Amino acid sequence: MNRVKLSVSQAIIKFLSNQYVERDKIEHQFFAGCFGIFGHGNVGGIGQALHQYPEFRFFQARNEQAMVHSAVAYTKMKNRLSTMVCTSSIGPGATNMITGAALATINRLPVLLLPGDIFATRKVDPVLQQLESTSTQDISVNDCFKPVSKYWDRINRPEQLTSSLMAAMRVLTSPSETGTVTLCLPQDVQAEAFDFSKDLFEKRIWYIPRPVPEQELLLRAASSIRKSKKPLIIAGGGVLYSEASKVLEEFVSQTGIPICETFAGKGSLPYDHPLNLGAAGATGTDGANIISSESDLIIGIGTRYSDFTTASKTAFQNEQVRFLNINVSEFDAFKNGALSLIGDAKSTLLALKAILGDYTTDPEFQTRIKSLNESWDKKVQAAYFYKEDEDKLPCQSEIIGAVNNFSGPKDVVLCAAGSLPGDLHKLWRTRDPKGFHLEYGYSCMGYEIAGGLGAKMASPDREIYVMIGDGSYLMMSTEIVTSIQEGYKLTIILINNNGFASIGGLSKSLGTEGFGTSYQYRNQITGQLDGGFLPVDLAENAKSLGAKVIIAKGMNDFQNALKESKEYPMTTVIYTETQPETKLERYGDSWWEVPVSEVSQKSAVQEAFKKMEKQQKKQRQFI
Repeated sequence: MNRVKLSVSQAIIKFLSNQYVERDKIEHQFFAGCFGIFGHGNVGGIGQALHQYPEFRFFQARNEQAMVHSAVAYTKMKNRLSTMVCTSSIGPGATNMITGAALATINRLPVLLLPGDIFATRKVDPVLQQLESTSTQDISVNDCFKPVSKYWDRINRPEQLTSSLMAAMRVLTSPSETGTVTLCLPQDVQAEAFDFSKDLFEKRIWYIPRPVPEQELLLRAASSIRKSKKPLIIAGGGVLYSEASKVLEEFVSQTGIPICETFAGKGSLPYDHPLNLGAAGATGTDGANIISSESDLIIGIGTRYSDFTTASKTAFQNEQVRFLNINVSEFDAFKNGALSLIGDAKSTLLALKAILGDYTTDPEFQTRIKSLNESWDKKVQAAYFYKEDEDKLPCQSEIIGAVNNFSGPKDVVLCAAGSLPGDLHKLWRTRDPKGFHLEYGYSCMGYEIAGGLGAKMASPDREIYVMIGDGSYLMMSTEIVTSIQEGYKLTIILINNNGFASIGGLSKSLGTEGFGTSYQYRNQITGQLDGGFLPVDLAENAKSLGAKVIIAKGMNDFQNALKESKEYPMTTVIYTETQPETKLERYGDSWWEVPVSEVSQKSAVQEAFKKMEKQQKKQRQFI
């Protein structure tokens, strides 16, 4: 008999346990385990199956959104060759995962979600936490996952499971189509038994290809490169996911074409490579923005051209500029009217390198790039430098410098939101392709600590430095508990900004004076939130979650805290404060478009609107 009787949940876990991927003749087990929080919608189904199959490791999370962030960070560190499953109950547990689902899909990172769902039989209707509709019975809150999932299904009968699991794996392992996969599991169906084919549970290896564009397109691309005078590579996350850093370095050294890096692509080359101009776009270096503006050929490798990368469509000002995109995703490859090379970054660069042969850019151009690289590093060093003063709080850039100087070459800095990402993008001296971990596709406050946990699980031999402001910390700090439970040490740099410092600065630049962005009491006289600062003790909060807490009152304290935390085996929070309003300037003519009110009685708003109009005149559409 070639069949075995299992519950739907047991079949799912048994199937997932035997899924592998192969790339470059190396096998990877695709699922490293399951994060979960149990409720009535999954405890008797998926919960029972995980209990029955302990070899499929279960990790107890504290927040459903956070566990998706951890899964995303894990797969990001693994270059999409391994991921996690996340399961929740029906209702709020499920909808809590929607933010994480959007984050994964936007960042092109695979994660599998198994939310509980309403009864398929509808014998009891409505059930607890059911969303009722007057127009249809075939709906639940899980339908909200549809727009943020790359594949979505609801398993209303056990017979549907086999084809759905195979479709899910196709999407999860696809370099071009990956993102969130959501399989909604009605709670009664989860526990229902069925005679499944034994073949479903055999070891299955999903091959990850390295497609190469057609030869004719490669020849056209090479011709475009040879004709250009000032080509520039924008290195995106696809470089890292393809593990193409070494090949990119060879390509750049051979051709003399400089690069700049997106948030996701930072680390594509070491920071001190003479042809690395550093951060691109709105949070870019002066060299990257100058050359972006002058370049006649932009070579986008594995980038989706977000508004930060393009400085809201103002970065590329050369009238003759053209685009050449190398991307495994057809959707991204065709952006900006580009000559599109749809293929793997590593294999495509190898093919182009061979065709270009002895081509190289003008030596004077290369000399200029090297000079811009060196001059920028001097600015970084100046931003890192702290002049000893016991009465002066360090600046944010000086804190970044202290962490960077203390960390090892393979250690990881991790961040997601606030003013830190922009400063880190410009200032962090990345020495390893996985040393810079920024979630900036969704820039999700609350990702940081949960993401740090996932990154540490994926690379336990690396130190993970989570840099976070108080706004993000207060949104989601609970996975400190999970890190301690599982023995995954994080070093969390908690900077108290007394509110949303980044948005406060943005608000002031728009003429709205930082309204609603500080953590202050309601002023009984003005009626506004402009009273004294709230007495929130973040250090005691972190201590109550089980972390070791070190309070650093100045730079000497902070440097000593880094040394102390390195020796401590469990998660450590270094609490510090920085000087307010000391963020780095923008360099070159970089800009990020945020709407300004067209009419206002406030002169600051009127002035901000005029500045926006001036920049909008530089915006270009490339067709």
